[in-house]
Order: sequence, then C-alpha cells, then structure tokens
Amino acid sequence: MEHTMEQGQGSTEPAVERAPFTREAQLSRARADEQWDLIIIGGGATGLGAAVDAASRGYKTLLLERDDYAKGTSSRSTKLVHGGVRYLKQGNISLVNEALRERGRLRDNAPHLVRHLSFIVPNYDWWEGPFYGVGLKLYDLLAGKMGLKPSRHLSKDKTLSKLPNLNPEDLRGGVMYYDGQFDDARLSIHLALTAYDHGAALVNYCEVVGFVRGEDGITRGVEALDRESGERFAVRGRVVINATGVFVDHVRQLDEEEAEPMVAPSQGVHVVLPGRFLNSDTAIMVPQTADGRVLFAIPWYDKLVVGTTDTAVDQPSAEPRPLREELEFILTHAQEYLEEAPTEADVLSCFAGLRPLVSAGKGKRTAALSRDHTIHISRSGLITITGGKWTTYRKMAEDVIDEAAGVGGLEERTCVTPTLKLHGWREADNDNIIDFRSVYGADLERVDALLDERPELAELIHPRLPYRGAEIVWAAREEMARTLDDALARRTRSLLLDARAALEAAPKVAQLMAQELGHDEAWVQAQITTFTELAEGYLCTTYS
Repeated sequence: MEHTMEQGQGSTEPAVERAPFTREAQLSRARADEQWDLIIIGGGATGLGAAVDAASRGYKTLLLERDDYAKGTSSRSTKLVHGGVRYLKQGNISLVNEALRERGRLRDNAPHLVRHLSFIVPNYDWWEGPFYGVGLKLYDLLAGKMGLKPSRHLSKDKTLSKLPNLNPEDLRGGVMYYDGQFDDARLSIHLALTAYDHGAALVNYCEVVGFVRGEDGITRGVEALDRESGERFAVRGRVVINATGVFVDHVRQLDEEEAEPMVAPSQGVHVVLPGRFLNSDTAIMVPQTADGRVLFAIPWYDKLVVGTTDTAVDQPSAEPRPLREELEFILTHAQEYLEEAPTEADVLSCFAGLRPLVSAGKGKRTAALSRDHTIHISRSGLITITGGKWTTYRKMAEDVIDEAAGVGGLEERTCVTPTLKLHGWREADNDNIIDFRSVYGADLERVDALLDERPELAELIHPRLPYRGAEIVWAAREEMARTLDDALARRTRSLLLDARAALEAAPKVAQLMAQELGHDEAWVQAQITTFTELAEGYLCTTYS
C-alpha cells in the first residue's frame, strides 16, 4: 500500500507519494544513489527520536539499524516515563527537572502509549513518612504545570486498601505520588512510523560496517551491510550520527581505531510475575535497596514487573542474560514487601537490558554514574550521542540534531517535536488506560479491519496471551517485523509477559508470518529453532 506523505511541521516540501513502510521499499530508498542530509546509525530510543526530529524539520533522513528497532535496551526498560525520584537524592535537580518536563510532553504527544500511574512508598520506620514526603513534594514542585497529581501521605489502612497484597507487618503508612507508564517497544515502533510519516527512510537488519570519507578525511557517508541478503553498499550523507546505545564505542572505533571508550554498560534485570501478587493498579516503589537502587513493583498488562538491578558489565552484548545473583536479589526484595512471597517457580519471564552510562573512570559504581546524555564529535565529523534515558529521548534528539545541522552545514530549522503528535495519536479516555489494544492508537481500526479480510485472525495465538493472529499479520505487513523475535518480543510483548507461552505460540506465529512475508517451510523451522534458543533465556528456570 502506498501512502501520501503529510507535510511535516518542520518541512516546506509539498506532500508527495512515497514508498510504503516495508523493508523492501525502504531498503530500495537507502540503496538509491542519492545524498542524505543525515544518516542515523541505531534504531533504539535515541536514534528513532533523532530521526523524528530531523525528518519533522524537513531534513532528508535515513536511519539504519543492525538488528530490529528497539532490539536492545530500548525494549527492556522498567516501562516508566519518570523524572527519576532517586536523582533528587543525588542532587541532580537539573536532570529531574528536564525529565519531568519531557514526561509531560510525551504524555501530551502520545496519550495512546503513556498513562498516569500511582505509586506508594511504604513506610515501615517512623522517619520514612516525613523524609520521603518532603522529597516527593519537591518532585511535585519541579514538575510544575507538567505535574500529574500531587503526592500525599496515607494511613496504614489507606495504604493497605490501595495495596491489599502489601506485607502489613510493622507497616506505618505510605506516601503516594504519580508518574508515567508506557510500553517502550510500542513507543519505539510508533517513533519509527512518525519519522516515516515525515519522510524519513528506515531500514532494520542493515548494519553499518564502515565509513565513506572525502579527500579531506571528513565522513561523507557509510558502508552498509544488508544482513538479510549479505549485500554491501555505500550511502552518501552530509552528516552521520552514531546513536547505537551501549555499542557506540564499537562504531566510534570503526571511525577512529584508537578512540577511548565513552560508555560503562550497566545491566538492569526485571522479573515478571502473575498479577495476583500485587492485585492492584497502584505500584510499589522501594527507594533504597542494598545496592543503592530504587526497586519497583509495577502493574503492567495484567502482570507484575519487579526490578531492577545495577550490575557493571565489561562488554555489551545484543542479548544480555540475567545473572543468578540478580534474580535472587529481586525475588528476595519482593518477598520482603509482598504478602505472598514469590519464588522462581512463579516467574513468567525474566529479562535484562544494558544502560549506556557515560563513563567516569575505573572504579566508579554504575549506580552513581550520570544519566545525562553526552554528544561527542570526532576528527572526521562523526557525531556520537550516548547516555540519557527513555524519558528524555526527545530532548536528546533535539540537541543532537541541532549539533548535526551545524556540523553538516545544513540549513538551520526550528525543532518542532515539543508539540509534535506521534503516529497513532488518539486522545486518551478519562482513565487513560493503556492496554493491549489501545497501544495501536488510531491504527486500531485498521488492525481490526484485517478480520474482515481473514476472520480466522481473531483467534488468540495462545490461551495465556492476549494477542490475536491479526496483531501478528499487522506486525509483518505494516510494522516491518521480520522474525519471530520481532513479533513476539517487541511488536507484541508476548516473550516478556509469558516466555513459556511465547515458546508454545511460536509455530503458529511463524506460519502466519511466513504466509504474509512469502517464506517457505524451511524459514518457519529455522525461525522456530532460533526463537526457541533465544526464549529459553527468558525462563527463570534456565538459571537454576
């Protein structure tokens, strides 16, 4: 299906017919012998945000992603759009202030993907109520007009009425405050579609393996590898942005072999439990754990997500795995606060993500490293952006595109993303409920329309998962899902919600994708084998 490009708010170009959002069409655009204003390497939160910012200003923008959109850190977060309560303790007021402002903007620009969530800090010691109460009032104050609802003290009875499964022993009361919750992988694909809506080209499974230099040694493009066909090709661009998260140093060393590392990767692990362990729409926030982290127990899609950890990692990997001690740490803390103590047998899924923290030298604990973002420009003109957090992705994008315009000699154009509605924007209902269907936003009617075409797509892919065949076909047809992992981990959240159910659903989903993408039975079997190996790493029993 061809789409007509709506004129971007930052663009002066007329609306034109453009290629559909399929990998084949977008790869064809990337391979065409033409020069881009900006080439962005990396399809996580930072790269996708940069693509949205650049394309909405009217710059000719290409994004290349080695794997799938949000394959790494950007789909493995705590699912919170927040200012960062613990950064108040560190005294990083500017980061909290910026994040709270961005939280409000994201809520306004993507209400189909972001909702308000109430949190309670349970108080078990006499000093905790006043101490955390004062801190959260400051949090309210910093949010200003972008605030959600004011924090307040709760009695023991009121706390237990909100959190009926909280451990009541020695409980004195609680402090309630509000933050934002979202679906990180769904936001990622909607950012990709927003960039596309404004004229950008985006290609997944296309790896940058080198750079094109001018006679002056300045970066003038990239050498790309199509990981599906094995073909290599060159792409010309006026400026190149490295937004590859924990892998930025690898890309920097393709540019300058002697480049010193910028990133100290930190692993964060989460476990997913049945919703009965919390039985509430209110989350728990534990402000201080043994390793200095904040611990969250958060209702998410009828399940309970508990995390996270902060473990230094020597080398980043595309598919990080939880450590045995991390899983034990999370379950031990959960057992302290939940009336029914969860065990490994209760864990539906466990997942790990790597934070691209800006390094502060050897010996520095990752929990203390900055969550601010950093922009670096090499001698060849390669721009690297790293650090930051999901909540501030838009501001990171604005900053790096401002910088890139100067480096590339592009016409100066105003950033429009503070008020730019994201793809699928739909006004939220009064309760701002985010569920399996609402995350499609304005696309939901088109997803449901697939049932007219093929009524059998109404069947669930698995009895313990809420997704139908329609969501799988939609992912392959309209959201560039290429593999079982794409469909079951990110276009739907099946792998994170129930890893064993996702494994059991894999054969059915592979058949649906093969039919849509034109693959044979050999592809189906290869996908099942690959996904089985990957998904077994999400089973807590794997680490026994």
